[in-house]
Order: sequence, then structure tokens, then C-alpha cells
Amino acid sequence: MTVTAIVLAAGQGSRFRAEAGADQDKLLALCVGRDGVTRPVIEQVLLNLPADVVERWVVTSPDRSEVIRLAKVYSCKVLLLQSAGMGDSIAAAVAASASAQGWLVVLGDMPFIQASTIERVIDGLDSINVPVHAGQYGHPVAFARAFGPALMALSGDRGAKALFVQAVLKEVRVEDSGVLWDVDVPALLHYR
Repeated sequence: MTVTAIVLAAGQGSRFRAEAGADQDKLLALCVGRDGVTRPVIEQVLLNLPADVVERWVVTSPDRSEVIRLAKVYSCKVLLLQSAGMGDSIAAAVAASASAQGWLVVLGDMPFIQASTIERVIDGLDSINVPVHAGQYGHPVAFARAFGPALMALSGDRGAKALFVQAVLKEVRVEDSGVLWDVDVPALLHYR
């Protein structure tokens, strides 16, 4: 099964900007990846996508030229969206890749997820697969093809978590704390 990755990179990062400065984009903030190399957050995210996830989309706003450039460097298709709403982003990307066999929803501000964890999340996808670390649901989340219409019906700022109650959820237990680690504030740019 080929799963299409949807990297959500249209949010405004207001909590990050409140601390770092209004002109600071958290997706472009430098962080040291688990490999010890310093890169922008969004580049770390794209680098962590496993090679077998060939179909990749980055949803971002038209004014983010560096995010768009990095997406293209990593062989991603780019979907430009004016809305920062997570539901709007998912719906638009699923509609744009409607022939996919499944979708992996990746948050653009989670640079510390291991590629091996992502591989485990998409393995055996026949419903909704969600990583679980330390008893908490994390990201990325994979959705089988049957959820396409429901994903395309999302809107606004609400993500796809509401779909969890409509499915037999497969909890993928992982030892990867990166599935819970989003860079909402500058202090979280450094993996510990």
C-alpha cells in the first residue's frame, strides 16, 4: 500500500511568535535533529519521512517562500492555502490526492519523530493508526482510504481526531518521544 504524506505547514505559530518575536517562523527556526545536524524545523520533518513514502504534499501559505523551496527540495508537491485551519489543510490535501490508498497526516512542527516510527504507523493500515507513547496519543496519524470522504469534510481549525470514534483505532506503541514533541515555543527546539 502506498500512503500519501500530508505535511501541515500553514499554521501561524502564534505561541512561538509571542516568545521569539512576531517575525519568527517556527518552521524555519533552527534545531538540532536527532542526527546531530542543525536544520530548519520543517526540513527536519521532511528529512524524517521514510523513503518509501513517495507521494508527499506540504500544505502551506503562499507567503512562506522558504518553506515552499524546502518542500520542493524534498520532492514534495506544494498546496498553497490561505487558511491556517488544520481541518481546512487536511481537507484540501486529501482532495488534491484523492486517488491515494491512505494518508499520513504529519505536523510541520514536529522535527524529532524517527523515520522508523513513521514506518510502524503506516504498516498494516486498514483503519486509523495512531502512535502511543507514555500512554498518550501522538503524531503522525495514518488514515486508510475509506476515511477520504470524512477527511475531505473537515473544516476550520479542528483536525481529524473527531474521526477516531468512527473507527477501530490501531494504537501503535512506540518508544519514540518525538511523537509528542511539537515546537510550540523556542525552548522546545532542543531535543533532550
